[in-house]
Amino acid sequence: MAKTFYITTAIDYTNAAPHIGHAYEKILADVLARYHRLKGEPVYFLTGVDQHGQKVQQAAQKAGIEPARYAADVTEKFTALWAKLGISYDGWAATTDPRHRQCVQRILQRLRDEGQLYKANYGGYYSVRQEQFLTDKERGENGEFGPEWGDVVYIEEENWYFRLAQHRDWLIAFVEGRPEFVFPGFRHTELLNAVRKLAGDLSISRPKERLAWGIELPFDPAYVTYVWFDALINYISFAGYLSDGGDGLPRFEDLWPADVHVIGKDIMAPAHGIYWPIMLHALGFSDQDIPRLLVHGYVNIGGAKMSKSLGNIVDPDALADKYGAESLRYYLMRDCTMGQDMDFAEDRLVSRFNTDLANGLGNLLNRTLNMAARYRNGVLARTQSDDADVREIEQAAAAAVANFTARMEEYQIHAALEAVWEFVTRCNQFVDSSAPWKLAKDPAQAARLDAVLYTLAESLRIIAILATPVLPNACAAIRAQLNIDTAPALSDAKWAGLPDKHSLSAPVPVFPRIEPPGPPIS
Repeated sequence: MAKTFYITTAIDYTNAAPHIGHAYEKILADVLARYHRLKGEPVYFLTGVDQHGQKVQQAAQKAGIEPARYAADVTEKFTALWAKLGISYDGWAATTDPRHRQCVQRILQRLRDEGQLYKANYGGYYSVRQEQFLTDKERGENGEFGPEWGDVVYIEEENWYFRLAQHRDWLIAFVEGRPEFVFPGFRHTELLNAVRKLAGDLSISRPKERLAWGIELPFDPAYVTYVWFDALINYISFAGYLSDGGDGLPRFEDLWPADVHVIGKDIMAPAHGIYWPIMLHALGFSDQDIPRLLVHGYVNIGGAKMSKSLGNIVDPDALADKYGAESLRYYLMRDCTMGQDMDFAEDRLVSRFNTDLANGLGNLLNRTLNMAARYRNGVLARTQSDDADVREIEQAAAAAVANFTARMEEYQIHAALEAVWEFVTRCNQFVDSSAPWKLAKDPAQAARLDAVLYTLAESLRIIAILATPVLPNACAAIRAQLNIDTAPALSDAKWAGLPDKHSLSAPVPVFPRIEPPGPPIS
């Protein structure tokens, strides 16, 4: 049976409040999951929280509470936000879950038994923010570690290591031979360059005397698992890998291989593009069982990455309260080109909503329903028409469906939405050119009026199918006003779906205009 398994990364900074970048990633994955459901494909969409690590322990200590309580409190904020934004995940991966701990420990034990792990002393510079040891290649031209690494301290300690470098040649051949492994394509070259620089092995433990908040190594209780090694395993642990069954997890063979990991560009290398495929390879996964990486860019402010120190963090929770969750969903998906950075601007969000949704789709819906009610008591007549303008709209609808589908298959959501809204614009132009209010005054034009009203209602039906992944609630409201009670399906996005004598409901504004914003939300 065909399967689609979308996975977003676990939240990489559990000790941070949600920001617009977190929201963008989850909305992106949700739109893709909803699109494949719209196609009728089985989808398993996994997301969650990475709850272990030194940052969490330090934040908990600062707050004066236990790490478990701190992680649970932060997790609650994220789950509430995902509910507000309509994130339709099927599985929730919390890395403190006992099922995940069991899987991680079984993997560690297997790798040790097979000689993939060894213990050694190491001294080096350590980034607390990124929770990793740094090498000279991370130094800037001035020989210093850049601000992106945060506090960097020198640490000398004994740890357990994973034989990462042993798999370097395999990974180079894998990435070279599989250009589709990373999307967009320009990230493929970036990753390949990073893999070629790989030298040395990966420390996969931290001494408990320094970090107690983590998953204990099954063969050495004085250590806990390195947070990235722990967190990456969530993709398979919550898919049922090494599960005994009866624990509520899916059957692994029903889900894997995953189709795609949705990740940010900052964690492509080394975590997802180097550590993760090598981990899977070392566990015996075939090359075909290693999922591709869908790598998105940053949501910036004025060209700068958001950060607490700059005071430019944008709160998606407050934006959703102010403008509505679907306004935010549409803006982020419409204005961001997949793989590229985007600049967030609150006035742009408002402009997008008012232009595309209120003046575009909302206006088309209200005009159509009002004219149908006024001239035909809300009842449509499906008649054969030789009118060239009517046939042109029917052809434009087919083109919109084809373009939308092609762009979605390429992960280009912004271009898919552009195709839909070109059709919305064409339909509004058709209202103006056909002038139903004039046709209604001439009994000889009754058949043409029927054809025009049916054409507009049928166009709205198709638009409401195509826009569903991005605007699920708004499209449900549109279908309700069109008096359609069946679930949307992409296979239904073809002409003449509304029957003869179909009754439409009364119009209710779905996209009321937004007033220009006050002070920016932060």
